[in-house]
Amino acid sequence: QVQLAESGGGLVQAGGSLRLSCAASELSFSSVAMGWFRQAPGREREFVATLRWRGGHTYYSDSVQGRFTISRDTAKNAVYLQMNGLKPEDTAVYYCVLGTGLITSTLRNGAAYKYWGQGTQVTVPS
Repeated sequence: QVQLAESGGGLVQAGGSLRLSCAASELSFSSVAMGWFRQAPGREREFVATLRWRGGHTYYSDSVQGRFTISRDTAKNAVYLQMNGLKPEDTAVYYCVLGTGLITSTLRNGAAYKYWGQGTQVTVPS
């Protein structure tokens, strides 16, 4: 059972930055994708960003493209989400996810990811 450990959430003023981190207990799978989803109160879960572990290809939602950057550290089995230019609408619980065998058309679908972290709160006051 893969464990995902997240850190880095908090409260930041609009326009500020935060960096989320997520370390996986193991990455012994092929065709791994790791990324982030978020869920705000009263709203549906939303895809944020993901990357393919092999090759590092990245994918973003339109709402964060150009402001957020997802990256990985292969030595630490870790993925990061650098969030710049934060807005109040970015307020949510952010979840780290890991999936295997995903094809491109499923990368933005939360149901395709088998492993989820416990979530970390990001708050941007209006």
